[in-house]
Amino acid sequence: MSELARAVAGEPGPAPGDDRGRRAIRLVAGVEAAKGLVVLLAATGLLALVHHDLNELAARLVAFTHLNPAAKYPRIFLDAVEQVPQARLAWLAAGAAGYAAVRLVEAWGLWRARPWAEWLAALSGAVYVPFEMAELVHRPGALAAGVLTVNLMVVALMAQALWQRRRPQRGATRDSSGAGR
Repeated sequence: MSELARAVAGEPGPAPGDDRGRRAIRLVAGVEAAKGLVVLLAATGLLALVHHDLNELAARLVAFTHLNPAAKYPRIFLDAVEQVPQARLAWLAAGAAGYAAVRLVEAWGLWRARPWAEWLAALSGAVYVPFEMAELVHRPGALAAGVLTVNLMVVALMAQALWQRRRPQRGATRDSSGAGR
């Protein structure tokens, strides 16, 4: 059976004795759940704005913060809000809700030690690595280096968990295939 098929079948996670790895994966699950909840709140906020006059809300926000609406940055903000159609808000909210759903499902799967969630975490983390490396090259800084380092650690953790999951099954396959012939 392929690694992907085993992952979809939901075989259990790392060995029970691997408490450090389990705790680390649960920490990642907690972070993913938090990201999902924050984005879900943002999607809800976007949906709440769909049938409101965004220009008026933006002008009230600028006035509330005691900024001069004719100044450079408040003007950029007001002009940007003016360019956002109502339909785009709904699409942004839908996209944010979809992203949140993926993060929450991933968090649930990681918490429950599901292989498919480890695959999802490894692949979704690896997708960001080239962009984070480009950011670090173009704008070096502690934040860019920290984000890249944490992401690489998460990808490595998931790869290690998947590798550990694979090792015992490799030996069992060799033994059952008549390796002693």
